[in-house]
Amino acid sequence: MKISKRIFVGLATTSFLAALPICALAQDWQPKRPVDFTIMAGAGGGADQIARFVQSVVEANDMMNRPLIPTNRGGGCGADALLHLNDARDPDHTLMVTLNSFYTTPIRQKGLGVDIETFTPITMMGVDPFVLWVHTESGITDFEGYLAKVREMDGKYVMGGTGAGQEDSIVIAYMSDVYDLDINYIPYDGGGAVARDLAGQQIMATVNNPAEANGFYAAGDFVPLLAFSDERMGAYPDVPTIKELGHDFSYYNQRAIVGAPGMSDEAAAYYREVFGKVYEGKDWQDYLASESLSPLPMNEAETRKYWATQVANHRELLSQIDG
Repeated sequence: MKISKRIFVGLATTSFLAALPICALAQDWQPKRPVDFTIMAGAGGGADQIARFVQSVVEANDMMNRPLIPTNRGGGCGADALLHLNDARDPDHTLMVTLNSFYTTPIRQKGLGVDIETFTPITMMGVDPFVLWVHTESGITDFEGYLAKVREMDGKYVMGGTGAGQEDSIVIAYMSDVYDLDINYIPYDGGGAVARDLAGQQIMATVNNPAEANGFYAAGDFVPLLAFSDERMGAYPDVPTIKELGHDFSYYNQRAIVGAPGMSDEAAAYYREVFGKVYEGKDWQDYLASESLSPLPMNEAETRKYWATQVANHRELLSQIDG
């Protein structure tokens, strides 16, 4: 397996959202019932945390006349969520919080019959970088120490991650390839469970997103060793990027809200207005900073172009991993 292509293209460097074009039709439509807010992952992971934070901001500021109802549907590497959205009986009241399995799962599970191009772009809330973590009690304090330990264990070093052929496994596969590592990878349904098992030392390392690991990091349980971002992260200024070490690779998990196929223009405009206000607000901007997310504002046309790019990039990456 050889991977050399950067999966993420065009990371925005601005720290604020440009004014979003909001359709006037939004003024003429409001939800008539609670809104299904499906989360494409299990409880405790980055997508789950973001969905529930967004829900709390909407509720605290009375931004909607009907509640958002978060529901975790992470089964089948997000297939349950994709099918739920794809087959929604009420598209105007069905939303989903995504991660990169939005791209990888339809590629790997062609029998789903899901075409993400039919989904409705709502709002890109940001993108989440990946970081390599070990437990403090491992005694490993830097990436060189990690490499030495993995090689010493010769196939018995255990890492956990979200799914197979998903975000975490892509990052680990790339790292394993360029450093010629033999890692025993265990797939989980969500990043929350991965982080908890590293904290309990049932596994030896992860590539969790900061939002999933920061609580354990703050408690002194986790040590960050390597970032898969374009530049060093402000939260971990002493942690090198894999690019610094000579490998042109960075990888980010999207944190976006999408609507069901067939959602009306009026409903889509309404939700874009609501979540645009969430994005622009201090609560979300503070969340971006505290959880080390990067902003990536884009309109509907830009979102669809981004989707097409990500599908092509992930198709290539997965073909290299599977090959």
